[in-house]
Amino acid sequence: MPKKALITGITGQDGSYLAELLLSKGYEVHGIVRRTSTFNRGRLDPIYSDPQIEGTRLFLHYGDLTEGSSLVRLLDKLGPEEIYNLGAQSHVRVSFDNPEYTTDTNATGTTRLLEAIRESGIKPRFYQASSSEMYGKVQAVPQNEETPFYPRSPYAAAKVYGFWITVNYRESYNLHATNGILFNHESPRRGENFVTRKITRAVAHILAGLQDKLYLGNLDAKRDWGYAKEYVEAMWLMLQQEKGDDYVVATGETHSVREFLQEAFSYVKLDWEKFVELDPRYLRPSEVDLLLGDASKAKRQLGWVPRTKFQDLVRLMVDADIKLLKDHQEGRIKVTS
Repeated sequence: MPKKALITGITGQDGSYLAELLLSKGYEVHGIVRRTSTFNRGRLDPIYSDPQIEGTRLFLHYGDLTEGSSLVRLLDKLGPEEIYNLGAQSHVRVSFDNPEYTTDTNATGTTRLLEAIRESGIKPRFYQASSSEMYGKVQAVPQNEETPFYPRSPYAAAKVYGFWITVNYRESYNLHATNGILFNHESPRRGENFVTRKITRAVAHILAGLQDKLYLGNLDAKRDWGYAKEYVEAMWLMLQQEKGDDYVVATGETHSVREFLQEAFSYVKLDWEKFVELDPRYLRPSEVDLLLGDASKAKRQLGWVPRTKFQDLVRLMVDADIKLLKDHQEGRIKVTS
């Protein structure tokens, strides 16, 4: 019998890459999707179109982290060996406008899922998607598993709660529960409202003559940017360990938004300064200036190391958005990976 895994947030960037990875390893994969008025499962299309991936072992179920009874019923029905909690309101700027929803999904939602595990009596291995945003106003550079948290947004504060409630269930109920503190990780599947994808998508549209300006917020914010497709490998490795633990996943390099702009525009021989303008609407009420991760523990205990360099990441995203736009224009709409 294949191992059975359950993924919340399976239709997102990380969820889709993780589903691909688990299916390639022979898992039976189950995903929780919210019942909404829009059909947002395009990131899963590569699974069904790739002959090397057995898409028939992928099953989607309606459920929601804001509704605990649906989680209990689903766990009773499936009995998964591994659970990856990737579901969240994942946009930091949006969390300032919707702090209650962000808290209910990211913080209380994690508790609902952990309680569902406890009530069902199953003994799965549990992964909690924690975030480098928890470090916020950083207390040390670089940041590792021992660095104190100082959240600077409702999103980050909710993620801090999710982190500690996961630790609490690990210690209180002997649950194999792990926090992956992932620093920024990008890909062609990143949402278009995130700054990196906003930039690479704009490059494609400007190059095609379809866009004149790109409006952004703080260009001096520095982030540790890696490739999401590699970061989900670290998630899986964490749940293969004998005990639950907490791990930072990062590249150990930091680059500003300005550097990302420079790399993306210069790649197609454009001057970013001719197209980019500051829009105060995109500034956060409180900013996180510098994030730089130390993934020494992940390298030592998991054998995980990042492989894609910053320049290569930016360029593969630009290439993907240029191709995606061309596919739209020619009527071949598809998701790139």
